[in-house]
Amino acid sequence: MSLMSAPSSRTLLLLSLLQTRRDWAGPELARRLAVSDRTVRRDVDRLRTLGYRVTPLMGPDGGYRLEAGADLPPLLFDDEQAVAVAVALRMAAVSGVEIGDDAARAMRAVRQLMPARLRHRIDAVEVTPLPRRDGAPAVDPDALTAVSAAVRAREVLRLDYDSPEGDRAGSGDPGAAPPPPRRVEPHHVVTHEGRWYLVAWDLDRRDWHTLRLDRLTPRSPTGPRFGPREIPGGDVGAWVGARFRGAPSEGGQVTDSWPCWGEVVLDLPLRRVLPFVADGAAREMTPERTHLRSGSWSWIALAAELGRFDAALEVLGPPELADALVTLSERFARAAPRRP
Repeated sequence: MSLMSAPSSRTLLLLSLLQTRRDWAGPELARRLAVSDRTVRRDVDRLRTLGYRVTPLMGPDGGYRLEAGADLPPLLFDDEQAVAVAVALRMAAVSGVEIGDDAARAMRAVRQLMPARLRHRIDAVEVTPLPRRDGAPAVDPDALTAVSAAVRAREVLRLDYDSPEGDRAGSGDPGAAPPPPRRVEPHHVVTHEGRWYLVAWDLDRRDWHTLRLDRLTPRSPTGPRFGPREIPGGDVGAWVGARFRGAPSEGGQVTDSWPCWGEVVLDLPLRRVLPFVADGAAREMTPERTHLRSGSWSWIALAAELGRFDAALEVLGPPELADALVTLSERFARAAPRRP
């Protein structure tokens, strides 16, 4: 990586121009650099010796095009791009993909080339990885690459999947044949709470599914190409978020709106309530009492969530919420051991 430190700053400026668009006319480059056409040709030759594939273009005035090469030549970044690359490498090391060592080595290489004015900026970014939920293994980068390639190419993906339901377990008989691979149309790779998922249309189950990348093994070759299929609602972020909040699904269609909303007054100050409001709404009634409007996928679930505040509350409505609180309190009373 070069940070504006090559022997000729004009050569670096030429490279920067060639990176901004596909084709350049020779006279236009000469005008931009305030040099002669001959000097442009000499600077192009210098870039070629550095490993850049700059090909000539035919035409009345001639021109140049920067092509992709077989090897990685020195890279040119401005200050902001260099800092962005360094921060991205720090995040990659804790992303849940098995590239931590490679990302760390790349980070050291980038930092070594940085001037002091930039090192302090990236050194200030410290990322501490937390244990992945329930000890989920990291994602195999080869699996991530294969799945992402299938998404981009719109090719049916055949895969084995270790699901809690036991897709690979078959009938449970050790001598039984393994189940056939799942066939899906891969549409999106997403991350959620530190995990990687594939959002896909399952061709055999005829429904949308989210598949954890650390549990799937792509098979080769991929299947035929498929046409684009719109995610229910058209917004993959909203659909995935609703699925992980427990929204009911029918034919893949998931609503992002809570079906059950209730209002209560909590005997707590607003500052004690706000961290748990999520997508509800809270306002101060008095310094020690808060009005809360919140939602969930069922009245029982909403009643249970209100119990987290460990405070007296008054139900303002609707009656279904009050009934759910009664039902829940009776269940807890029956579950509690009787005191002598």
